[in-house]
Amino acid sequence: MGRVLRIVKPLAAGIAVIVVAGAGWLYVRPPELLRIGDGYAAKIVCSNVFLAGRDANTVLAEDVQAPGNPLLRLIRVRVDKAQKQVTARMLGLFAANYAIYRDGLGCTAVPDGDFAAARQSVPEPIATKPPREGAVLPIENDAGIAALLSDPGLTGENMRAVVVVHDGKIVAERYGKGFGPQTPLIGWSMTKTVNAAIAGRLMLEGKIGADDAGLFPQWRDDRRSQITVGQLLGMESGLRFNEDYGTVADVTRMLYLDADQTALPASLDLDDDPGTQFNYSSGTSVLISRIWMDRLDDEKQAIDYPRTALFDPLGMSSAVFEVDARGTFAGSSYLYATARDWVRFGQFLLQDGVWNGERLLPESFMSMMRTPTASSGGAYSRGQAWLRPPGNGSSEETGIPADAFWLEGHDGQSMAIVPSANLVMVRLGLTPSWLRYRPEMLLKDILERLPPPTRSASADPAP
Repeated sequence: MGRVLRIVKPLAAGIAVIVVAGAGWLYVRPPELLRIGDGYAAKIVCSNVFLAGRDANTVLAEDVQAPGNPLLRLIRVRVDKAQKQVTARMLGLFAANYAIYRDGLGCTAVPDGDFAAARQSVPEPIATKPPREGAVLPIENDAGIAALLSDPGLTGENMRAVVVVHDGKIVAERYGKGFGPQTPLIGWSMTKTVNAAIAGRLMLEGKIGADDAGLFPQWRDDRRSQITVGQLLGMESGLRFNEDYGTVADVTRMLYLDADQTALPASLDLDDDPGTQFNYSSGTSVLISRIWMDRLDDEKQAIDYPRTALFDPLGMSSAVFEVDARGTFAGSSYLYATARDWVRFGQFLLQDGVWNGERLLPESFMSMMRTPTASSGGAYSRGQAWLRPPGNGSSEETGIPADAFWLEGHDGQSMAIVPSANLVMVRLGLTPSWLRYRPEMLLKDILERLPPPTRSASADPAP
């Protein structure tokens, strides 16, 4: 027995030394993957607590841990409601990362922990204007379509909201447990199309052109000087950007390790000549944000512009476009709005960029949004929208009208706009891609229930 103890004690001591050393290493130099996980958790919890009024532990369990990497189950979060800050740590100890809420601008990751700099980086935005009286989309329930939305096989696992608008009226809507018409929901990459439309507003004002080049100072002495705004909008910049969310990649570094989200994509080299290859890139969309912001007179006007130029005219009073820790709109991913406000944006695109009789987007921009890029094989448009259904089949294969186009986002966010049927459908939820949910099947069944179009798709909804 004594011999055994003489062996076990040193072994136990050695293991303890290894554990302590490992813990010290994790504390002082945590791997990037762990910091990305904590940054993601802090950001998602922050937005859902301070924008949507949800419980932090519920958000951590349902939104962060349930659908993701098993390592995410080790994360613990602390919410400071007085300071409007969230801290996330692996096992409550390691790889700390942070997020902060700023009034009117939602939450942002603060990977450097410099909350003061994050607060000072943006001017106070203007207050949200309530929708003008009578501006809300009218509701005219269609029992047949409502019945389709009650089928979980069509609406998909963890659906949180589905809203269908036909002829300018909400004809059916359905919400998941704990969610409703007033709940702001993230659009993920559907935000890209909204961000593109904001750039389109400046095109109408003559402040941005699709052929503009020489877009960033660090690009002007090399081939990147040839990159145009139009190539960025079509995801044809040629920049070397890695969009793989399953690893420590450019996209995850940009979103959760960089206080300035423009720094990484603006520093990238070219992989291909501009305009020759399609490369889906969230970094591209953040660069578009910075470009349109820099075309305005000052940072205050830039911070207010999404609301004054788009959200207020459309009556999207719930919309919050979040800004990174150094003041650039997160044009790749972070717009929160109720499902009814998301579908209002879709109705606006259906109406060819016209709202209440006023043209807010140039006809040339709307043409870009419906024109495929050759480099994407016709799947993606020149205006940051998809021209094929999320399930990757063609419109013809799924029986959807060929003029349909889509907004798509991570974890099952989608919006279909079908001009020939005068219809918009938005579906929001938490449905990872491995579940293989296909919203085009729901859309197909809805289209089969509709009567023939009763008026032009370019008409405004009744006020």
